[in-house]
Amino acid sequence: MGGRWDETGRVQMAALRDAGLAPHHHLLDIGAGALRLGCKAVGYLAPGHYWATDASRALLLAGHARELEDPARLDPAQLIEDGDFAFPGVPDTITHAIAFAVFAHLPGECFALALANLARFPRLEAFLFTVFLAPDALAHTAYRQADGVVTHPDRPPRHLREPEVHDAAPGWVLTRDDRLLPRGQVLFTARRD
Repeated sequence: MGGRWDETGRVQMAALRDAGLAPHHHLLDIGAGALRLGCKAVGYLAPGHYWATDASRALLLAGHARELEDPARLDPAQLIEDGDFAFPGVPDTITHAIAFAVFAHLPGECFALALANLARFPRLEAFLFTVFLAPDALAHTAYRQADGVVTHPDRPPRHLREPEVHDAAPGWVLTRDDRLLPRGQVLFTARRD
């Protein structure tokens, strides 16, 4: 799979645990791809407590077949094709959600749409997500992130200004995490206001 596969999965799992994820919680992995996080979370969580969405169900199923230590712990029905952040079929029991390295590859309105649609989960305690940031004065042009990745205001990989992140999250309190992430991404935790 892609570069820094294992490292990134470990970082995601550590961030979730720091945000309070315990084995009895229910996790929604948004933009899960081939289960980079899933291969760690499925064994940690109680059976049936991991759900994943991605624009490609084929990629989710490939991860299920190749990446899980015990594929029987995850029902493939919990791997849902969803390119619109509608979360179809995902139960209301979700307590934690994560979208790691997702929004940098999508139009800006996708971030606000995902946040708006996550509001339907009554038990959601925390939503973790990453974005690339650029300083206000340089946000209008290509910007080299600390890890060397060049991001852009108008095409992937896309960066935002930090005020734009907050403006897209009405009804949520965002906390920026200072841990160093792969490719220079910035981690935020969103909790209901």
